[in-house]
Amino acid sequence: MPVTVTRTTITTTTSSSSGLGSPTIVGSPRALTQPLGLLRLLQLLSTCVAFSLVASVGAWTGAMGNWSMFTWCFCFAVTLIILIVELGGLQSRFPLSWRNFPITYACYAALFCLSASIIYPTTYVQFLSHGRSRDHAIAATAFSCIACVAYATEVAWTRARPGEITGYMATVPGLLKVLETFVACIIFAFISNPSLYQHQPALEWCVAVYSICFILAAVAILLNLGDCTNMLPISFPSFLSGLALLSVLLYATALVLWPLYQFNEKYGGQPRRSRDVSCADRHTYYVCTWDRRLAVAILTAINLLAYVADLVYSARLVFVRV
Repeated sequence: MPVTVTRTTITTTTSSSSGLGSPTIVGSPRALTQPLGLLRLLQLLSTCVAFSLVASVGAWTGAMGNWSMFTWCFCFAVTLIILIVELGGLQSRFPLSWRNFPITYACYAALFCLSASIIYPTTYVQFLSHGRSRDHAIAATAFSCIACVAYATEVAWTRARPGEITGYMATVPGLLKVLETFVACIIFAFISNPSLYQHQPALEWCVAVYSICFILAAVAILLNLGDCTNMLPISFPSFLSGLALLSVLLYATALVLWPLYQFNEKYGGQPRRSRDVSCADRHTYYVCTWDRRLAVAILTAINLLAYVADLVYSARLVFVRV
């Protein structure tokens, strides 16, 4: 959604422009010599080196290792596509809004690489014996951190500033939508075992909350990426404000119910990690049940804070169609 950002006002336009070009010279190899072009080359190189180092020694196993390898390969592939589009000046032919796609992807990639940089060394590298595989894994983690910083720098460079005409996804509420959906995906990964919630209706309600809020936030992102915000039966600003308010209320209930029914003995919870037999053995590549419950509780609090910030920023914005 093309927007003009001021301190408290967003002015929307009805045009479906391909969006602002990045601060590079598009359609020419000179694009690679500009700051954003060089930054994307660093992203491409660091993700390529990361998955190449791991693949060369087969240093990934289990769900967490697969996630890290997927992250680096996915980020490399999409960054390469963005560079090709920029070099060829193909923004107008790209199927998604170029105002919104690059910064949306950069924000997701920063979060993906951050998660890989944390998960890979803590669930895999520390259990490797000293040798070539461990050295490659440590080097891959370092390049993953470099990629994370590079993607975060792109977000900082290209986010909306007062007076700029830009896409909604470059604004603070747009970037918060990315964070909200990403955290929800991590929550889904931790509750992939139905035994964590199927024994209590209150916990099933929490899972429903995570799903509903994720779907609504994803719809908001997809509407902007596809320049389809005018397809809603209500105005897009009203949709955003209602979405943020509903999500805050729903997540507030989940923040109360999930810890209550997972850690309070009165409600069938398990307050101490030492009582969980699945946590007794330090099993490589595996996150025990109690740790999963705690992780979901923490992530629920993080997402609630993100939705509260989203609500505050959305309430402060005024959309004026021109």
